[in-house]
Amino acid sequence: MTTTASPRDSTTPADPTRPGGVSGPVLREFMRNWATGVAVVTSHVDGRPVGCTVNAFTSVSLRPPLLLVSLGRASRTLAAVTAEGAFAVNLLDRRQCQLADQFAAPIPNRFAGVPHRIRDGLPLLDGAMAVAVCTVTQVIGVADHALVLGAPYWCQARPGAEPAVFFGGGYRAVSPG
Repeated sequence: MTTTASPRDSTTPADPTRPGGVSGPVLREFMRNWATGVAVVTSHVDGRPVGCTVNAFTSVSLRPPLLLVSLGRASRTLAAVTAEGAFAVNLLDRRQCQLADQFAAPIPNRFAGVPHRIRDGLPLLDGAMAVAVCTVTQVIGVADHALVLGAPYWCQARPGAEPAVFFGGGYRAVSPG
């Protein structure tokens, strides 16, 4: 069976730097159709906590256990994670969406007013649905981001928690069923 590609939709202009490619804004619009959990990656620098919101987070392997987060190359959090060689992933509860916004904002102290505790020098957000503490195993530069692989050595989950979910440019509730 032979299939032919359908013509490009007129709402998705080609990226002039690459034949057949899409632009960043078009890709962003495409990704609005993908529901993701919401997490905050944390570390520390000079004894001060740092962190940022991510939705590019996944498990890579169970043998050995590995997690992956994607961080912007210019991120203070990436600099701290690579310098420290460790990070925590805080999976947010649906009642913590304001923390996702705070940790995504371009402000100097994202931890201002945020209750947290310290484990092995890393800040863990109080009320998070689940937390993993990881040792960095590899950092791979890709375009304007770095993929950080980490081996989790401590995890904790809160039973009955409800996840923060991002879809269509906003936070959504997960309904059972």
